[in-house]
Amino acid sequence: MDTYAEPDPESDPEEDPMRLSVIIVNFRNAPLLRLALRSLARVLPDPDECEIIVVDSASTPETQNAVRHDTAGLFPHCILLPFMENTGYTRGVNEGLRRATGEYLLILNPDIIVLPGTLEQLLAYAESHPDAGLIGPGLLNLDDSRQESCFRFYTPLIIPARRLPLPGMRQALDSFLMRDVTFTGPTDVDWLMGSALLTRRSALDRVGLMDERFFLYLSEVDWAWRFWENGYRVVYAPTAQMYHAHQRQSKGRYGLFDIFVRRETRWHITDAIRYFRKHGVTGIRPQFGGPSQPHLLYA
Repeated sequence: MDTYAEPDPESDPEEDPMRLSVIIVNFRNAPLLRLALRSLARVLPDPDECEIIVVDSASTPETQNAVRHDTAGLFPHCILLPFMENTGYTRGVNEGLRRATGEYLLILNPDIIVLPGTLEQLLAYAESHPDAGLIGPGLLNLDDSRQESCFRFYTPLIIPARRLPLPGMRQALDSFLMRDVTFTGPTDVDWLMGSALLTRRSALDRVGLMDERFFLYLSEVDWAWRFWENGYRVVYAPTAQMYHAHQRQSKGRYGLFDIFVRRETRWHITDAIRYFRKHGVTGIRPQFGGPSQPHLLYA
């Protein structure tokens, strides 16, 4: 049985298309959701041309109140999509994309704080570069240090190497994390962290929604792969900045033994196996989008 709850009765799926749809996928985090919404209210370039869509996974009265009451009046167009079950990240994003009407679509986690000028920078770049299918901002830790949020594609040993100090893997990890690149402006990358992603309607219509076979992890990696396959660039824009209170939920204290005690680790491993079955193990960017270097491990 579908456990989708009734949407906000004030929402109207027949409204005129917006310039920007902001989709926030929330899972039981009302305090951060309030903060994210208030930060958005301060920086939206034109609120009348923007819609906010909150997909509330495993919805609770507290998170519903954060949208319906605590932020009432902040946005002319705000839609709440509450689900009684935990939809996972991927389905949550897709439900928001299905409901969105915007020419541009911005996917955010609730632990994101958007800084002034960032949305204008991202939209301006998207409008002047129609071949950019996915654009990600420069994410900052709360201490203003740069957060690593753009990457080269995975190879199988990268998964355990991020959990365990495997010998001989430092170069491969540095390559995966793109530590060999100095980012001074918009740069093509293989994929972007799914915490903040901007795409365009025309690209979405061609590439399609995220693959819901990925419950929580690697769906943004698979999506980026498909953008490259379809001739779109994936771009990291380091000067368009947002704060991100990032926590790697799949990584615990016990390395690979986390698979026995943490469901997030099990989800990660399961999604990784699914990803490599779908795309192979070389970690090389699809050729349609241009040449790419393999990770040093496979060079």
